[in-house]
Amino acid sequence: MQLRRNVLTRRTAAALLLGLAVAGCTSQPAADGPAPAAFNDTDTAWIQLMIPMDERASLLIGLTPTRAGRTALTGWAEETGRRLKGELADLRELLDASGVPDTRPHEGHNMPGMVTLDTVRRARTVTGDSFDRLFTESLRAHLVQVRMLCASERTSGSAARAKDLATIIERSAAQQITRLDALMVSGPVPRRPART
Repeated sequence: MQLRRNVLTRRTAAALLLGLAVAGCTSQPAADGPAPAAFNDTDTAWIQLMIPMDERASLLIGLTPTRAGRTALTGWAEETGRRLKGELADLRELLDASGVPDTRPHEGHNMPGMVTLDTVRRARTVTGDSFDRLFTESLRAHLVQVRMLCASERTSGSAARAKDLATIIERSAAQQITRLDALMVSGPVPRRPART
């Protein structure tokens, strides 16, 4: 098996794959040859990184109904969870179309902006304001990193389908950040009764 020989510029590699370098990841070879010509290394690296990023964010979002203190935060999380579910389906479809096997190259790694498993474990032990702070800090970092990754994919990717999806995800992440920030600085909101 050979690694594809597409050459990424240093700027592209730094912008899109910073987390890969930090975690010691490398590009993954295709199963029986190069990916279809429409997909370059940036496309496949973006897809392979976005899937675990969204999966980890979904784990934290799934805790919100029973742990959040702010009812408005629960509504935001529910909507964001639906968006992530659709996003993951689109990303997995793109991975299949790329011809690159789902080797899970980032399994067990904590990339910049990725919700860590330790964060999910801690979130399971807190409720109310403590959960809300942990949740919003983690999800905001996730969304900021997603925007950066999508911007790199748009400028350096090759596959039109991947670049189009990156544009949609980037726009959605920007909107979600704005809404999350507004939610956290808004005035008093109804809180759930204390759990007994």
